[in-house]
Amino acid sequence: MKKTGAEIITTLLERQGIRTVAGIPGGCNLPLYDALRDSQIRHVLARHEQGAGFIAQGIARSTGRAAVCLATSGPGATNLLTAIADAKLDSVPIVAITGQVGTAMIGTDAFQEVDTYGLTLPITKHNFIARSAAELLEILPKAFEIAESGRPGPVVVDVPKDVQLQTAEFEAWPEPWQPVPPPACDREAVARLAEMIQRAERPVLYIGGGIIASGAAEELIAFARKNTIPVTSTLAGLGAFPCGDPLYLGMLGMHGARYTNLILEEADLLLAFGARFDDRATGHAAEFCRHASIAQVDIDPSEIDKIKASNLAIVGDVGTVLRALLPLVPADGRTAWNQRVAELREAYPFVTPGPEDPLHPLNFLQHLAETAGPDAIITTDVGQHQMWVAQGYPFRRPRTLLSSGGLGTMGFGLPAAIGAALAHPGKRIVCVSGDGSILMNIQELATLAELDLDVTVVIMNNQHLGLVRQQQELFYEQRYYASKFDTAPDFATIARGFGVPGFDLDGDANPIRTLARALAQRGPSVVDVPVHHAENVLPMVPPGKPNREMIVGELAYA
Repeated sequence: MKKTGAEIITTLLERQGIRTVAGIPGGCNLPLYDALRDSQIRHVLARHEQGAGFIAQGIARSTGRAAVCLATSGPGATNLLTAIADAKLDSVPIVAITGQVGTAMIGTDAFQEVDTYGLTLPITKHNFIARSAAELLEILPKAFEIAESGRPGPVVVDVPKDVQLQTAEFEAWPEPWQPVPPPACDREAVARLAEMIQRAERPVLYIGGGIIASGAAEELIAFARKNTIPVTSTLAGLGAFPCGDPLYLGMLGMHGARYTNLILEEADLLLAFGARFDDRATGHAAEFCRHASIAQVDIDPSEIDKIKASNLAIVGDVGTVLRALLPLVPADGRTAWNQRVAELREAYPFVTPGPEDPLHPLNFLQHLAETAGPDAIITTDVGQHQMWVAQGYPFRRPRTLLSSGGLGTMGFGLPAAIGAALAHPGKRIVCVSGDGSILMNIQELATLAELDLDVTVVIMNNQHLGLVRQQQELFYEQRYYASKFDTAPDFATIARGFGVPGFDLDGDANPIRTLARALAQRGPSVVDVPVHHAENVLPMVPPGKPNREMIVGELAYA
């Protein structure tokens, strides 16, 4: 059998189960695009390569399987860098295939040449540069194996133009990569962990995105309920444990509820399952859970003891560990500890606004949740709106929140929503953004209109970079600078200019009814929600402070 490099790529993608790719063509990946024209793969033409990267992330985050984005050489590849780095920090499996100048021209500063391999080396799980068409037969399956196995992450495959055109002869297609069951965990370590749990009087489960990546939500719920252990989550772990469950403490850390952070202060055992002790979760790391022993379970050995020293560490798949642990831990009501947890909840409640203001972000999110339903997938951008969503939206299922956590990338939400909608046709997708964030990748409204997907974009509009303004108020003596937008775009009109129905709730006599109308209609829509510019996300732990030192009101510490 004889195939070109471009044909090898498209066929291997098809065999891998890839049905949709997002990207933008250019001179150095045109051979690949020519082959795509004859393939069964659906191509989504993004309006910016960063958008293509986040569309792939939306597919990958909502399904748990690797997704693919494409870019040409030079600026095409560099425009992908933010999406690739974002995937690395949040452990998202994507495969980015980039065009490159011909092999004879590499290193000559040719038109649209950059060192994609060198640029992506520190922000990928692995990367490749194909030197021949025949190498692609090994590289492509390996790229998916690396992206999806262990701790997931991004892989870049850089393919020079002449390699795409070159032919290779081979006898059979390589087998596509398929996930394999994780290896067995250390049974002795699991037994020691069970003993630690039985000895503990005040344990807390601290969960992160590893629970979702492992598909271990059911095991987590069964374990927590059997031993009656309170559960707190990072941003990446939201949805792994159902909001509303009596054991659920909500999100911890910088914008966690007061009672959540104070309960952690009293814990004598912290069970860190699939969580990496990020600074937004821990605050001042040395002071985090200072009275607790720490048991850490993580599939990535580099995360063990990286930030907090553990008393017991297990390197392995958290789902496998939970399945082994569950029969070793007896049922325990933990009456005294849970009574203390209830006391702290009552003494330090999460303060919510009165119902008279339906457009207060926390109230509006409750209406949004009631209207969208429990199956809706919510994407966010980054800023105050993201933290309001984390605090106030009742996530009950895994992979229903897609948000840029580690890198904190403004512009993530809209293209990620497009990716989620492509992966889940017929499901309602809602992107919650801010007026600052939406402008980062607003051009993808053209992609959304073209695809006619069921995506509603909710813009919390305070005409500021809200979280920047908030920090200037609280930590920079109200010395505001470069955080206010003097020009206020009319987002409803802009949306209509892209061919997307737009709704402006400013002055709307019944904004909740208008929201319901936007969500009920088929296809895309944009809803502009006015938010007072001085509204802050509270509580808030000042950067570098321990989590117990929360700002709960204007310059007031708990």
